[in-house]
Amino acid sequence: MPRIQHPSAVVASCALAMATLALPFQLQAQDAAPALKDLMPPGILIGAAINQRQSDGVDAAGVAIVTRQFNATTPENLLKFQLVHPAADRFAFDAQDRYVAFGEAHGMTVIGHNLVWHQQTPAWVFAGENGAPADRDTLLARMREHITTVVGRYRGRIHGWDVVNEALAEDGTLRDSPWRRGIGDDYVARAFELAHAADPDAELYYNEYNLWKPEKRAGAIRLVQDLRRQGLRVDAIGVQGHWSLETPTMDEIEAIVRDLQAAGIKAMLSELDINLLPPTPDLQGLDAAARAEAIAKTNPYANGLPDAVQQKLADRYADIFRMVLRHRDEFRRVTFWGVSDGDSWLNRGRMNYPLLWDRQHQPKPAFDAVVRVLEGR
Repeated sequence: MPRIQHPSAVVASCALAMATLALPFQLQAQDAAPALKDLMPPGILIGAAINQRQSDGVDAAGVAIVTRQFNATTPENLLKFQLVHPAADRFAFDAQDRYVAFGEAHGMTVIGHNLVWHQQTPAWVFAGENGAPADRDTLLARMREHITTVVGRYRGRIHGWDVVNEALAEDGTLRDSPWRRGIGDDYVARAFELAHAADPDAELYYNEYNLWKPEKRAGAIRLVQDLRRQGLRVDAIGVQGHWSLETPTMDEIEAIVRDLQAAGIKAMLSELDINLLPPTPDLQGLDAAARAEAIAKTNPYANGLPDAVQQKLADRYADIFRMVLRHRDEFRRVTFWGVSDGDSWLNRGRMNYPLLWDRQHQPKPAFDAVVRVLEGR
């Protein structure tokens, strides 16, 4: 029986076709470049977090990279609570449907990010009566409606979900988030329980940053093991790789994989990018002129990235992918957090260069370095 395309997939395909016709010749030549998805070891997906301009087919150059290079896609923002469920009586699914259809149209594994997080969640979710915080029953009911509606809508279409995002403090204990304060320590378990009920076939992940810190890593392992002891499905831990050129060290990164392996937990590099800039300056209370001066002082590459730094970035990515290959049986997926440098959340008013493609959507030496590693050179 022929496969019937979802209507949104037809729209996405048409948008892509129009965008492709508009591509400059030099971008179409990317088809001759090696494709990372063809070089990855069997069983490890490689993907990118895409923005709405890409899933809508507007960013033709970005679309060309995504469809050529990757076999998995994550939404940078579209499926976060505040965008998909902005008001208690309203869900927003138009752009979200197009995101899912985009992945389907290109045979990609579609990931959902994320269901429960203390950030990018509307204030109404945590609000109770007369200005008081929502009580346990109210907050659980809102969590149930959100997860059941969103996961249920894409049942059988979204392959895996980041169910709970960043629930831990740096010492590995549960973060004092509005979800925890309103529901209690079991809010994480209830989220996984609801997600599994809404789509029993979907993979479910816990997603966290700074797992190179031993205390936080131990906390994440304890959390997942406790969820599994309760009979809940947790397929992997998403290891956010928002790292810099030198921190964490490769030994510290590799320790994450070894400890997860010892605990019987699969790993994913769920949000990979390399920050090349100093910490973001504190702009609180500064006027416009002072803000501009503070940003300029921490924006060393405003006029371009020096060759020496470009090479360090390439070496860093090469080391990371060598580590992935050493532990190929433990990794499920590697996802870059963005497509090209101009897309990255790490810019924030400055010029950062954290990804494999530059602002002109051209491959950087870091891309070539990753290709050489995956080709065994």
